[in-house]
Amino acid sequence: MDILETIVAHKRREVASQQAAVPSERLLAMGAARMSRPVNSMRRALERSPSGIIAEFKRRSPSKGWLHAGARVEEVVPAYERGGAAACSVLTDGDFFGGSLGDLQRARAQVRLPLLRKDFIIDEYQLFQARVMGADAVLLIAATLTRSECLRLARTAHAMEMEVLLEIHHERELACLHPEIDMLGVNNRNLGTFHTTVENSFRLMERIRAEAGAGAASPLSVSESGLSEAATVVQLREAGFRGFLIGETFMKTDRPGEALAAFIAQMNSHEQSTGRPA
Repeated sequence: MDILETIVAHKRREVASQQAAVPSERLLAMGAARMSRPVNSMRRALERSPSGIIAEFKRRSPSKGWLHAGARVEEVVPAYERGGAAACSVLTDGDFFGGSLGDLQRARAQVRLPLLRKDFIIDEYQLFQARVMGADAVLLIAATLTRSECLRLARTAHAMEMEVLLEIHHERELACLHPEIDMLGVNNRNLGTFHTTVENSFRLMERIRAEAGAGAASPLSVSESGLSEAATVVQLREAGFRGFLIGETFMKTDRPGEALAAFIAQMNSHEQSTGRPA
């Protein structure tokens, strides 16, 4: 069993336990007032942003261990907003990433940025949780879902007014792409082995264009993981990506928000020195 299989098996047990403790009907009734909150379009924010950075709040990872064990949402997420993030991703998995749904709820209270619930979503119950706790978008991972499961979850997310970021790593996972997908993410990290290479984004972009087409109806492309150099992000933007999910590069520092601001400044400097527009 690889790392991804281990995480998903644990997630199935976790979600079943949560549902037993707080059934869907009770969860939605308790969160009715919160669900009246208008959502913020993450796709639109990325389209309009000069940087396109989705800054991630992430305390640890299975491959790197603790990045910032004492990180507090109340300090980091507002600093991301001040630093120029287009959106924020909040890890809500506890056992493998040190996060919680409480982190998402606290982030919602702190900022107006679009918030992505990043977790291993396998059940509609997790979508209900995401909406109640303040998410504007949710992550669906193609490697953990069948095409029919992906479609069902995406339609449920849309019914709850949330957008969908579908994450792929291999070409074969493009089979999960359908019109319900708002954003298509290429994960440069293999979730089974955790090997990371940014070349994966460049390699898959040609296939994405062929499968998704072009224009307003096609999903916005996002590159995820392993992005540590501003020059690389500029190159990815030139290749056609409009969103860049970055977590470890910022969270391993003492001041993630300042690290983000410095990263964006480096992007701008690189673009100016090469004569390339943002």
